[in-house]
Amino acid sequence: MATDTPIRIGVMGCAEIARKVSRAIHLAPNATIAAVASRSLEKAKSFATSNGYPESTKIHGSYESILEDPEVDALYVPLPTSLHVEWAIRAAEKGKHILLEKPVAMNVAEFDKIVAACEANGVQIMDGTMWVHNPRTAKLKEFLSDSDRFGQLKTVQSCFSFAGDEDFLKNDIRVKPGLDGLGALGDAGWYAIRATLLANNFELPNTVTAFPGAVLNEAGVILSCGASLTWEDGRTATIYCSFLANLTMEITAIGTNGTLRVHDFIIPFQETQASFTTSTKAWFNELVTAWVNTPSEHTVKTELPQEACMVREFARLVGEIKNKGAKPDGFWPTISRKTQLVVDAVKESVDKNYEQISLSGR
Repeated sequence: MATDTPIRIGVMGCAEIARKVSRAIHLAPNATIAAVASRSLEKAKSFATSNGYPESTKIHGSYESILEDPEVDALYVPLPTSLHVEWAIRAAEKGKHILLEKPVAMNVAEFDKIVAACEANGVQIMDGTMWVHNPRTAKLKEFLSDSDRFGQLKTVQSCFSFAGDEDFLKNDIRVKPGLDGLGALGDAGWYAIRATLLANNFELPNTVTAFPGAVLNEAGVILSCGASLTWEDGRTATIYCSFLANLTMEITAIGTNGTLRVHDFIIPFQETQASFTTSTKAWFNELVTAWVNTPSEHTVKTELPQEACMVREFARLVGEIKNKGAKPDGFWPTISRKTQLVVDAVKESVDKNYEQISLSGR
């Protein structure tokens, strides 16, 4: 892999999250930052300087301009969600592979248009959900699929909340209907939904029902909400997301034989390692005053931060297509679409006074 020339990535938009992903591109062994674009040349220049971009980085004063750059293989697109459908399609039509920030679109109909453009032009698309690339996640999946230690999944709970300050709640693009109009659901709920889908082997639920009590701002953007999900065989899940509660990010998955718990699944407590706890066939002592078989903690070392693992995998797929004529990997757009479908269903349920939404056939 290291012998191939690095994949040349252009950063399309100078959002806050682009700082973290720029560092990840620097750290990924098979990728390099080739260009950056903003709607103003000045902003692109100062972004490149303050993020230590290589001297050779091309600076573009418009999004159109970076699309035409022949020295860019792929684009990282951290634009507001409402702009994804236009710019991701235009990128695909120019043959650029796409690492697209989440949520991938305002709704699944928009995302389907993006995927159609990617398929028509043979380009890879992957969303920017970083935690699924953490080496810990492979270990979580291993435990969840272990019929002895975990058994059959019965229920999963996942939440992600953080307390936005006054400035965030007034000015952040995630509270503006015309920008990231899916609010806390698209931003934080995306992760909790992805976690419940991952635990369910990416099988879509049959029904999605939002809990009464969602909080919306004056512009109608969701600041906090929750939902229950059900599957045909009786599996259930609950998700909760909020901009109004203390920083918390949890997965609890309960099976017939075991339980999995993760307390920092989106951003690990430490960059260099990530932990999770498992318990199998837990029970009480004879007097029922204590547990026997208490949960055990497992720690996975991470040589590269998870966002760099994401870039490395994206660049690997792009390299396979560019250098070996491989086909794009359909796994990534498939799980993006499923996550977006559930996001859409939660929003639809909130909009319809917490009605149960059926996902069968979608």
